This record gives sequence, structure tokens and C-alpha cells, in this order.
Amino acid sequence: MFLMRFDMRAPDFGPASATELYGAALDMAAWGEDKGCVQLVLSEHHGSEDGYLPSPLLLASAMAGRTRSVALQVAALVLPLHDPIRLAEEMAVLDIVSGGRVSYVLAVGYRPEEYAMFGRSFPGRGRRMEASIEALREAWKGEPFEFEGRAVHVTPVPHTPGGPALLMGGNSEVVARRAARFGLGMIAGGINRDLEGIYLEACREAEQTPGFFVNPEPGAITAGFVSEDPDRTWSEIGPYLLHDANLYGRWMGEESARKTGQWAENVEELRAAQGIYRILTPDQAEAHIRAKGIWVSHPLCGGIPPDLAWPSLELLVDKVLPRLRP
Repeated sequence: MFLMRFDMRAPDFGPASATELYGAALDMAAWGEDKGCVQLVLSEHHGSEDGYLPSPLLLASAMAGRTRSVALQVAALVLPLHDPIRLAEEMAVLDIVSGGRVSYVLAVGYRPEEYAMFGRSFPGRGRRMEASIEALREAWKGEPFEFEGRAVHVTPVPHTPGGPALLMGGNSEVVARRAARFGLGMIAGGINRDLEGIYLEACREAEQTPGFFVNPEPGAITAGFVSEDPDRTWSEIGPYLLHDANLYGRWMGEESARKTGQWAENVEELRAAQGIYRILTPDQAEAHIRAKGIWVSHPLCGGIPPDLAWPSLELLVDKVLPRLRP
């Protein structure tokens, strides 16, 4: 099975405009559902020089309108940047129109610039996260309550009883313990290998049943491409992958970025890192899916033009996935 990620970077050096990339993302969502894609994943960042997706719920709504059954996930939603009451309303409506198909990975974020942009306290983001989770849960009961001195009544109630599915995202011990305390599952970034043990112990301490937990192994592929000629494809889309890596590396810092293969001076170094960005032959992709059970595609990564993105997706569904069917 496979899933597709979208973060909608549109750097100036690429020929594809934001309008073209967003249109392609919607087409890929509809196409992917018909071809067996199990999930569409959307991310959030703000103030990025290349137009990184700032409004994932809007794009999720558009994708929900173009599809019927595929799951969608906002990963991650930087919760403390939002007014949780307004967000509770938007999430409730999206839950209704999507038939409960949208889940959320909540994160505190790691870029002070984003907090400054919205006038939020970066040091206070953990407290804001916890207050916001509590507010969301209270809001989705459909009853009046008070939040920060405000009289609140969020309607309509979500389609999903209790509200959309929530998970916690992050890489620190604090986040793992917070997830356990709130009874949430967790998706980590593969940077801290001790997190699962910390999470499970915190669940025991909080007397909470552990939830879904994912922490990718070092070198896990989260931007996978399939090509009959990887050398040629690296020459075509490598600059876009490098752009993606460079910006993430700048945001994350060298130590974390090296662990995920997102620290490189040039395309050759990025390829040699054998990190999250991979271009595999159909045979290699088949072996990877047999070993890991999933293929994660990031078709428009770094602003890859749609005409260079489609061949990888089509090769995946036409030549790789049929080999895996019983």
C-alpha cells in the first residue's frame, strides 16, 4: 500500500506555479484514491519563503471534496498557533463534510519565527498546547462552556463521536509524556530512538492505555520515487529534493537533519546520505514495500513540476503494486 504527502512548496527557481502545484495535488488525490492510496498527508508551516502550506484544513477540505473514502491526515497541525475555539469549529465542519476521514497529528512546532508572526509565546507553547487540547475536547461535546473567560458554544458537533482522531507529534521526552497523559497515540520523526520506551512507561504511570505509536527507523523513506533510470531522475528532480532538505535542515538544525538525511551541500551528497529521499527502481521499490509494508510518496516535494512527478506515481501503480497483490 502507499500514501502521499503534500506540503506545497513552490520555490521561485521551479517552473511550476503555486496554482499549478495545488491543482496537481487535487488531481493526485483523486487519482490516488482510485489506485489504492490509503492516506493523504498534509503539513503546516508559516512564513516560509517558498510558500509552504499554511492552511492544511483548507486543502484537506478540497481533497475531501474530490475523493470519497481515502483517509486524510494533517501532520502536523501546529496547534498552539491557533485559536482552539475557532479551530474546533473548522475541524468539526471538516469532520462532517469528509465523513470523519480527517485525523490530526498535533505538534508544538519548533520555529520561533512562526510564533512571532502570530504574536504567540514560543516559551509558553507547551502550556498552550495542553490548554488547547482540553478546549477541543470540551468544545466537541456540543455544550456551552467557558474558555479563557469567554462563553463558548461550538456547533455543530462533529460527525465522529467525541471529535476527530488526534495524535501527538514530536521528538522529545516532554512530548511523549504529554501524549501519554492525554491518552493520545504518537508519531515521532525518527530522531530520538528512546521515545517509545519513554512513552510506554509514561502511559503506565498515567494509567492510560498506550495508543498508536510510530517512530521511523533511521533511513526510513518518507519521500520515495520510482524510476527505471534513477540516475536520470536524480538529475531531473534532485534540485527540488535538495531544496526541501536545505530548508528543513535550516529549520531543524544540523544534528537532527543529519539523522534523517536532510543535510547536504549538493544533490550527490543528498543521494549518498540514503536518508528520507530515495529514488528506487521498480524491483527495489517492491523489495522495500515487502520489507516495510508501506510506500511513502512525496510527489511534489520541493516544488517538483507535475510533469516530472506523475511518472513516478504511474510506475508505482502500474509496475510495482501489481506484483504485491495476492
